Amino acid sequence: MPAADLPVTLADVREAAARLEGFAHRTPVLTSRTLNERVGAEVFVKCENLQRIGAFKIRGAYNAIASLTPGELAKGVAAYSSGNHAQATALAARELGTTAVILMPEDAPRSKMEATAGYGAEIVTYDRYTQDRVALGQALAEDRGLTLIPPYDHPAVIAGQGTAALELLEETGPLDALLVPVGGGGLIAGSAVTAKALHRDIRVIGVEPEGSDDTKRSLESGTRVAVPVPRTVADGQAVAVPGELTFTVNRRLVDAIALVGDAEIIDAMRFAFERLKIVLEPSGATPLAALLSGRVEDLPPRVGVIASGGNIDTRRFTELMAG
Repeated sequence: MPAADLPVTLADVREAAARLEGFAHRTPVLTSRTLNERVGAEVFVKCENLQRIGAFKIRGAYNAIASLTPGELAKGVAAYSSGNHAQATALAARELGTTAVILMPEDAPRSKMEATAGYGAEIVTYDRYTQDRVALGQALAEDRGLTLIPPYDHPAVIAGQGTAALELLEETGPLDALLVPVGGGGLIAGSAVTAKALHRDIRVIGVEPEGSDDTKRSLESGTRVAVPVPRTVADGQAVAVPGELTFTVNRRLVDAIALVGDAEIIDAMRFAFERLKIVLEPSGATPLAALLSGRVEDLPPRVGVIASGGNIDTRRFTELMAG
């Protein structure tokens, strides 16, 4: 089913997996009888919350930076991110012997800012509700002579993210459906390329927060649709419009988008903590929320879930759990 003219192929994902070997963790796949009984399916949870930097983003960032020429590496890299891609770029840059400058929103979670700085990156802030991070990031990179590593709209980033689905399917064998959180679309694009190449009939289902349904609207209209920058507990998915490259992939390979509300996301985080014994950040919990709240129609027997991250500080986690 994946067309040869797509910007990323299964071969690209396999090459990314080879680059990542020995650097990224091969994260565990969790199963739970309680979860299976609750949703009426056999569920396999890919725990990217246990990945380096606490999220899947390290896969794409490392793959992209590791693909640079020695000259590009010597000049350094730039990125824009609300947190997880920022940390991933900072760590990957450090490990590959280069420097990173990261554009982050002023209201990004403090823990993510501190972690990004802790990996050695320089942080530049902006107002996500009034300023265009893409334009700012491009200008920053151009002014300083850096290579821009975008959080999702880049072939090497997409291929790197697809390695999470590759590992999951290597462990589980064929699945009937794969649920993936959607922000800019890099993770689901890489996952869809991988899943559809390995198992043609698998359903790839994205999950977005209500109010941040730019990908759902875009897939329904056949063209990229922008929404106002949303305010949601799932800050990692607060994206106004899908990426160009990611939408090219997702419009061909993604079967459906489910929407979940903030209350459902928080309930899923609580379920993960109490019953699965893992900590998920809101964005990492949206696919689980879609399952637990019955937002996926005609749920098939065997389902994979990518729990994309667990970067949330104690104060914020406690606030959400007490709400």
